[in-house]
Amino acid sequence: MTTLGTGLVRPRRWLRGHPLAFDGGLALAVLVTMLCASFAEPDPGHGPVFGARTPELPSVLLMVLAAGALILRRRRPVLVLAVTGQLSAVEFALMDPPAPVVMSAVVALFTVASRTDRPTTWRVGLLTMVVLTVAAMVVGGTPWYSQENVGVLAWTGLACAAGDAVRSRRAFIDAIRERAERAERTREEEAGRRVAEERLRIARDLHDVVAHHIALVNVQAGVAAHVMDKRPDQAKEALAHVREASRSALNELRATVGLLRQSGDPEAPTEPAPGLAVLDALVETFRNAGLPVEVACTDRDSPLPAAVDLAAYRIIQEALTNVRKHAGPDAKAEVSVVRVGGTAEVTVLDDGSGAAPAPTPADSGRHGLIGMRERVTALGGALTAGPRYGGGFRVHAILPVTSRTRAPERPGAVETTGGCA
Repeated sequence: MTTLGTGLVRPRRWLRGHPLAFDGGLALAVLVTMLCASFAEPDPGHGPVFGARTPELPSVLLMVLAAGALILRRRRPVLVLAVTGQLSAVEFALMDPPAPVVMSAVVALFTVASRTDRPTTWRVGLLTMVVLTVAAMVVGGTPWYSQENVGVLAWTGLACAAGDAVRSRRAFIDAIRERAERAERTREEEAGRRVAEERLRIARDLHDVVAHHIALVNVQAGVAAHVMDKRPDQAKEALAHVREASRSALNELRATVGLLRQSGDPEAPTEPAPGLAVLDALVETFRNAGLPVEVACTDRDSPLPAAVDLAAYRIIQEALTNVRKHAGPDAKAEVSVVRVGGTAEVTVLDDGSGAAPAPTPADSGRHGLIGMRERVTALGGALTAGPRYGGGFRVHAILPVTSRTRAPERPGAVETTGGCA
C-alpha cells in the first residue's frame, strides 16, 4: 500500500497542476458511462438488460454536448449546470425511453455545491432537483411514480449533499493550515523578538562594562603620565590600577560573550553575574581612581531577585562612571540602596564640583542613560535622571521586587557601609 501511495503522488500532483486535463478526463469518463447506460433496458424482475436497445443519434448528440460542457465546470460551474440541466430536460421530452443525459447534470450540480457557499448550493440544488424531477415525471414516457423518476430526485439530492460535504472538508483543512501557518509565523516573530531583546541586553552589558573600566583606565593612565617623572612610585601604583581595571574588563567581557557560545564551544565562565554582593569591589575601583564614594543601604539580610540585583549593580556602575567622566575632578558621590515596601530604590548623587568636561561625540548619544532606562523599564520600574538644585546630578531608580523572602521586621536605619553585601 505504501508503494502504491507513493506511485500515485506524482500523477496526483500533475493533475492538480493541470485541472483542465482532469476535467477533460472526467468528461470522457462520464460520456462513456452515459453511452454504456443508454444500451441498457431496465427489467424489474432481473435487473437491467444490455443490448435490448440502441440510443438514437439525437440522444448521442445530447450526451456528447452535455459531457463536453463538463470540461468548463471549474471556470463556469453555474453555467455548466444550466446547460446540462436543459439538455437533460430536452432528452426527457424528446426521447422514450430517455438516455441518461441527467448524469452530466448530477456531476455539474456536485461541482456547484463543492465550489460555492452553502446558501447558493441549496438554492441552486433545490431548483435543479425540482426542474429535473418534474420534467421526468411530466414529459417523460414512464409513469410519474416509476423508479427512474425517483432516481433522478435521489441522485440530484445526493450530489448536493456530497458537494457540500466536500466543500466543508476543504474549508476545515484550509482553516487548519492557516492556523498552523499563523502559529508558525507567531513562533518566528516571538523568536525574533526574544533574539532582539537578548541582543539589546548583551549590548547594554557590554556598554556598562566597557564604559566603566575604560573610564577608570583612562583616568589612571592620565595620572601615571602626569606623575611619571616626579613621583614614580605613585605612577607605578596608578599603572597597577590600570592593569587591575583592564583584567576586570576582560573577565566581564568574557562572561558576557560566553552567552553567545554554541553547544560545541568551550564551557562558559561559571562565575555568578555581578550584583550588589560585589558592590564593595566596584566602589573601591572608583575610590582608587580618585572619586570619593559613600555607600548606604538597608535590609542587607534580604537579597534582591537576580534580575533586580544585576540591574541595581549596573545602574550604580553606569552612574558612577558618568560622575567620574563628567562631574569634574573634585566631585564626590553618594550611593544608596533602600527597600521601600515592594520596591528597591537606587539613588546615585554627586555634587558636581569643578568644571565638567564637554561631552565628546561618543558621549552625545547618551547611551548610558538610555541603557539604564531600558533596564529599569524591562523590570517594570521607573528611572529619573537630571541635574540637582544647587549643582550636581541625581540618578534615581525604582525597581519592583517581584519575588523575595520577607525578613522579620526590624528598624531599618540607614547604615553607611562599604557595600550592600
